[in-house]
Amino acid sequence: MSIATSVLSELLQSIPYLRPQLYFKASLTALSHAMEDQVLAATLEQPLVIASFQRERYYRQEAHRYLRLAQRSNQIYVLSAPETDFTHSSESYEKIAFDPEDALSHEWHLVVIADNYATCLVCRESLGSIAKSKQIPEFSPSLDTDTSRRFEGIWTSERGVSVKAAELLLNRILLYRPDLAKKILQARQRLGIGETRIYSSANQITEFACDIDTDPFVQRLVTYLQASQYKLHKAYRSITAQARKERLVNSISTAIRRSLDPHEVLQIAAQELGQHLGAGRCLIYRAQATDAKAIIEHEFLMPSVLPICGQTWELDKNPLFQEVVQKGEGVCVADTMNDSRVTKSVALSSIAKKFAIRSWLIEPVLYQGRLLGIVELHYCKEPPHQWQPGELDLVEAIATQMGAALIQAEAYANLEDLNQQLEALDRTRSNLIAITGHELRTPLSTIQVCLESLASEPDMPLELQQVMLNTALSDSERMRKLVQDFLTLSNLESGRVEWHPESLTLQECIDLALSRLRTRPIVEQPPQIKTKISQNLPLVRADGDWLVEVLAKLIDNACKFTPPEGEISIKANRNGKQMVEVTVADTGRGIEPNRLEIVFDRFYQEEGALRRTTGGTGLGLAICRQIVNGWGGEIWAESTGKDQGSQFHFTVPIVQSSQEEKRLKVKSK
Repeated sequence: MSIATSVLSELLQSIPYLRPQLYFKASLTALSHAMEDQVLAATLEQPLVIASFQRERYYRQEAHRYLRLAQRSNQIYVLSAPETDFTHSSESYEKIAFDPEDALSHEWHLVVIADNYATCLVCRESLGSIAKSKQIPEFSPSLDTDTSRRFEGIWTSERGVSVKAAELLLNRILLYRPDLAKKILQARQRLGIGETRIYSSANQITEFACDIDTDPFVQRLVTYLQASQYKLHKAYRSITAQARKERLVNSISTAIRRSLDPHEVLQIAAQELGQHLGAGRCLIYRAQATDAKAIIEHEFLMPSVLPICGQTWELDKNPLFQEVVQKGEGVCVADTMNDSRVTKSVALSSIAKKFAIRSWLIEPVLYQGRLLGIVELHYCKEPPHQWQPGELDLVEAIATQMGAALIQAEAYANLEDLNQQLEALDRTRSNLIAITGHELRTPLSTIQVCLESLASEPDMPLELQQVMLNTALSDSERMRKLVQDFLTLSNLESGRVEWHPESLTLQECIDLALSRLRTRPIVEQPPQIKTKISQNLPLVRADGDWLVEVLAKLIDNACKFTPPEGEISIKANRNGKQMVEVTVADTGRGIEPNRLEIVFDRFYQEEGALRRTTGGTGLGLAICRQIVNGWGGEIWAESTGKDQGSQFHFTVPIVQSSQEEKRLKVKSK
């Protein structure tokens, strides 16, 4: 059954002088509760109470109150559009489940009629609120708590109006519950509902409840209005605090967006936070969980407060810092003179006294559980500062922003490093393509041509056959060296090399490296090579095979870029107490000063991969750097420029004699 007629419309037609007013949901809730409390406050009354809820979920919020009302009267009627299990029933009170399409689904009614008083509330939700509510899903809790919903209707204590409203609602109840006719008739007869009356502006019904004390109703209504005002005031304070917090957080966020310099961001944060919270001193410094000390980097000070910036904070002796690290959250000291954590610590007591700290807050700057720094607030005046929850939340929010700023700055620095690495990788990629295209394709093509010629021309002279074989063998050896260098560098860079350090004489390693050079096929006369090793040079400690490899590659590199009439020298001297410095110098082509670092990059070729005449893969110096770094040494190049020759230096650790060996040597002397 669906009824399109509105109870409010029927009431306004029956009583033309009535003028509806606008009500908000919060006001209607206060009025309804006051009317219900008036019934609960009565002792002998048996009033008629008719309540119409738009939806079952609204009724559920008030069901407990109607159980109490049922203890005061047997004439309680509750109407609602069912959503779950709300049905017609006659338990503690009468329930009437009306059709959801009924006009009642947009109205809010509460009518109370007793022998000596009457009040009624008959309202209909405004069209704007209905349209808004239809946009919200039925399961959304926001609909139930939307206090901005508006209703138009009548609220009055005129008995005639209340009786007419009760009559209209009882008629609507009978349409749904004909079985209640006898019970409703009793209420009609007792309270005079349904009697013929003429309503006009000249004959207004003014039968107010004047023979009872209305103070309870008024007091209840005032109480609800005061409670609503208090909640509104509390909400305004909360909004103000939130706006203050957002302004401060936004200022920090703006600083973060404007600058990637963490020092600038942290200084702004210290200044803004200290000013907003009225602290005597605000400190911000970087610290990690394992740090024993920290330097105060950023500070905000009130006038006449002793500065701390630049001083060292002892963290390992600070119980408050240790508590922050253990808990992962801020620590608040309301009064340093009465807090046992401060009074029992000599270090903290000394700090509090020296810097006049009366109230103390330490908040960690965290990012994903990692401690990046600390924010400290010091209140240095009497009496101790009364911490508010909003203040602590604000400091925590700012600390979170600073954590993001520090990580952002760190990420930016890492990004710059990565960009440099990407540039190097891009150069490596380009060189690798060139190396692959030239160093592999060219010898492979030569080998293929030689083998095809040998296979297709069996009558080829023996001398020419030997030339073809020698060419194929030479180019296959070239390819083998390239692949071997690739594998060697890959193993060194990935850490898959096993080092076998031993005590070695440097002269023996140089001799082995030179013997490798002599066993190579001689293409052209190599330059003159001289060695100059210091007398009494100590033993070195390194992996012999890899040390010979470094020497061989440096000597081979010098031979490639030095003309036959030039000269190569190999020197070795003690460099300090723990290292021997080896130098391979030549009088060849030289290196421009701005290229002294990049010559150790992979695939670097001084003339370009496709234009060089000296051969090689461009991996030799990169391999040398990895080997030298592996035993803890250093390698570098020196040159005054083009055609000025070059010098390559590297260091090797000296064998360290034990104390016992030293003692025996002293005795033997």
